[in-house]
Order: sequence, then C-alpha cells, then structure tokens
Amino acid sequence: MSQPSAHSVLPNRAAMAEELRRLLPKIQGFHKAKPLPFGVTAIDHCLPRGGLPGAALHEIVPAGGSASAAFGFLMALLATILPRKAGEGDHAQHGGRGAARRMPPPPHFVRSPSPAPLRYAGADDASQNLSLHRPLVFVLPAYGLRNNGRPYGHGIRALGLDPNRLILVGTAHRKQTLWALEEALHARAVAAVAGVIDKLDLKSSLRLQLAATDAGVPLFLLRPAEILEASAAATRWRVASAPAVRDRFGLITHARWQLMLERCRNGRAGEWIVEYDHVTHCFSLASALADPADARGASEKSFQRAG
Repeated sequence: MSQPSAHSVLPNRAAMAEELRRLLPKIQGFHKAKPLPFGVTAIDHCLPRGGLPGAALHEIVPAGGSASAAFGFLMALLATILPRKAGEGDHAQHGGRGAARRMPPPPHFVRSPSPAPLRYAGADDASQNLSLHRPLVFVLPAYGLRNNGRPYGHGIRALGLDPNRLILVGTAHRKQTLWALEEALHARAVAAVAGVIDKLDLKSSLRLQLAATDAGVPLFLLRPAEILEASAAATRWRVASAPAVRDRFGLITHARWQLMLERCRNGRAGEWIVEYDHVTHCFSLASALADPADARGASEKSFQRAG
C-alpha cells in the first residue's frame, strides 16, 4: 500500500498550525509543572521528587519487539496523568451490561484544512475547570503505521483514556514530525504531548527537551530499539509485555508490563513488573512483587546490570 506524500498529509504548515490553535482550548499563561507519580512506592522512590518530571522529554522503547506493549503502556500512563472529568471511566469496557454497546468516538485527526471544522468537546465551556479541557496531542507519522496500524478508539478506551481527549496529528516525514511536536508544545494549552519517531539526534532531542520545559508539560516519545542515539531525555523506559491477569472466563482484567527504567536524570535505575487497572487508572506492582523486599531485589538486580 502506498504511503501518503508530504503534500497530501500536510499541504502547508500554516494551515495545520491554525487547525491546532482552533482545536486547543485558549488558556492564558501556563502552570508550573509538578512531578507525575506512578502511585507505586517502589517506582516513585527511583524518580526525582517522587514522580516523572512534569516538564521534560521521556523516551519509551519497546523491548524484544514489543511495540504494541510499549504503545499500550504509553496510553495507560497518559490516562493516569490526565485530569479526569466527573463520571469518566464509569463506562469502561468491563463496567456494565450496556457498556460494551457504547461506541467511543474516534480521536480527532489533523491532516489538512477540513471544510467541516473539527471541535474539541468542551473547549468553549468556560464554566468548567480549564485544566480538565486540556487535550492530548499525539503526533503519528505515516511511516510509523506500517507494522502496527493506527490507534483504535475501543483499545484506547479500554486502557482508561477517553478518545475525546486525543488529537492525532499525521505527518509524512521526520522533519514534519519534529516540527509538529514543537508546535504542540509551544501552544501551552495541552495536558501532554506524545509521538512516534524513528531517529532522534542529540540536537533535536535537546530542542524538544527545552520546548517541554518552557511549556511546562511532559513529552513522551516512542522510539525503536534498533536506532537509539544519545539524547537529552530525562528518562528512558524499556517496555516488554507480561502475561495479563485474566478472570475465570479467560478475559483480561489487568494488563501487565515489564518495565525497566534504563536512564533517569537525578534518579535511579530500576526494573519492575506492573499491572494496570483501567477503571481506577492506577498502576500497581504485580502480585509477585507486591512484597517490598521483592521490589527492592528487582531494583538491585537492575542496578547491577546497569553498572
């Protein structure tokens, strides 16, 4: 299948920037970023100030070809850090008899100027808390779709992330991807920015790190394990899949991942197996590591490997 050309995806940068400005809520100024804790003591103790730096670049790398697992972890992580609206999560996939019939709307997708303008739900509702209206921008290059396809609304919802909060930005080339990431950060009206990129040199990563710091929001990048260059990222996570928790009917109740914190500025390395509750939007250690002594042992092993 042929890939879209640069002209078909982004006819001109000014038009795309105007579309993003209209989709994003208008918020004056910006907030001081706070640490983003996992809520898992063993992990938060390894992070500076007890959580992920809220205004920094973070890299997520699939381990052993687990690209889908890495993407799922990123979606779950974003669901935990985004402010939740009242009642959000009550209609999760396993939340009731009628929940499965409820069709989640697809994420907004920005490619080119549309004759029917896209509208972010609630962006004009001044009576609500503005922080609840900050969407998430996800930059998805066409070359990143070849093996894994596009994000699926039902799958995103099943991980606790409302597709209404997601704006997808399509790009055709690496330069456009970097530009779109910076523009989304400069908008200063988003809860977080995420994206997929194949190559990232030190200079480009430093620009993104400075843009995230200036905007006061986190930036998460999925990067392939085969092409890892030096970068200015505050953290780098390697993510692999782990056997999920299933009920007596064989249905998945809690997703699990093997996490290795490979690099952490002003923090420590570590390794854990975590599980995720998509209803409560909470991470926890897998039952085998629920004992603090086991968690410390896992971290010590990873320190020895890192050293």
